[in-house]
Amino acid sequence: MRHILITGCGDIGKRVARLWGEHGKNVYALIRDPHQTRHLRDMRINPVMGDLDNPDTLVNLPVQDALIYYFAPPAAAGDDDPRMHNFINCLTDHNHPAKIIYISTTGVYGDCHGAWVTEDSPVNPQTPRSIRRLAAERLLKEWHDATAIPVVILRVAGIYGPGRLPIERIKSGQPVLHEKEAPYSNRIHADDLAFICLSTGEHPSAGYRVYNISDGHPTTMTDYFMRVATKAGLPLPRIVSINEARRELDPLMLSFLDESKRVDNRRMLQELGVKLRYPDLATGLDHCQVD
Repeated sequence: MRHILITGCGDIGKRVARLWGEHGKNVYALIRDPHQTRHLRDMRINPVMGDLDNPDTLVNLPVQDALIYYFAPPAAAGDDDPRMHNFINCLTDHNHPAKIIYISTTGVYGDCHGAWVTEDSPVNPQTPRSIRRLAAERLLKEWHDATAIPVVILRVAGIYGPGRLPIERIKSGQPVLHEKEAPYSNRIHADDLAFICLSTGEHPSAGYRVYNISDGHPTTMTDYFMRVATKAGLPLPRIVSINEARRELDPLMLSFLDESKRVDNRRMLQELGVKLRYPDLATGLDHCQVD
């Protein structure tokens, strides 16, 4: 591993870049908006211009012997991930990376009716965004099989933390389900996710490996919204039935309520040696500053 390349350098990407910078590594970030250049350089991140939707712009990326984090989302439509296609196609026999770490979603398991899921549980994505994530996973698996270069898939639960709380939804009067009707939901604190990404990069992994990324203590979306409202000193959300929710909530929120699972994180803890700073929602919210 000569350096780090982050594809999709948003909030989590910048957190990961900062951690690697503290370890003395050169970090590059693929960007398509030149206005981000100065901000990234101020963070000691080397910007590289390129557009995952335009493969002609990806021919000179610093990928050789790099540890690559792929955080970029798929396109907003379709059942495939053309961006991942374009990225993989730029990895020729002469510029192979050292490892690729892909940020996927626990949504690939679909609705499990509240059961615990491990990395060996069958996948059954039921939303378009999860279908596209699974398509990207499969592209990477095919690429790994052809090259034998390590690929790690991180199936990440809902991310929360400072600046990532549903404050505006609560302020807008977003209702929540009765607790007895609310499905299980799973979360990981943004700081823990960044450290997990660092640990995954440092781990001498070989082959193709999948990890569930969650704090291992699922609650419900209702519990989450209630705790955040209390933390922020806001009125508690209205409580409604599932039938009322289907009339009031937007399709994105309803998609979360249509899936229930509890995510097992033991492989992550045991194999990567991760020690979570925020092992449950109560601990994580205690360390979130809410303006």
